[in-house]
Amino acid sequence: MANADSYTKDFPISWEELHRNAKALAWKLLDKGPLEGGKWKGIVAITRGGMVPACIIARELEILTLETFCITSYEHKDQSETKILKKPETVAKDGKGDGEGWLVIDDLVDTGKTFELARDIYPKAHYACIYTKPKGEKQTDTFVTAFSQNTWVHFPWDLENQYATPLALK
Repeated sequence: MANADSYTKDFPISWEELHRNAKALAWKLLDKGPLEGGKWKGIVAITRGGMVPACIIARELEILTLETFCITSYEHKDQSETKILKKPETVAKDGKGDGEGWLVIDDLVDTGKTFELARDIYPKAHYACIYTKPKGEKQTDTFVTAFSQNTWVHFPWDLENQYATPLALK
């Protein structure tokens, strides 16, 4: 289980960078869906981090059905037990409910436990994230950028503008 001491690098991501990378993920997913014309049935956003990327991808791919899958696994930099708080209703009602034709989107796959839990429930969904780390990469079907396992990625919704200590002085 990862804790705050295992992260030795910090990588802040701006709103512009997040938007650009979410759009790059959309490009990778464009016309790759299993439905006619490469379309997808819908998107399942892993909350909370997957919500912003999911909305950008939904816009870029013209997907109108957007669901949430509420899974908790973090308390700041400490990983806790992975728990389901809410499952997507539409996916469960859709045919067999195995996720076929659906995109599951998250911002970052760190250890892969969140996607692993979701895959147990929706094994035929396509799992995509903007960022991944080595431990979580095998749970991810499509991603844009990889980070080292010891990097803590700071998302724009968690940041404030303030002084940053130069790397050489840390």
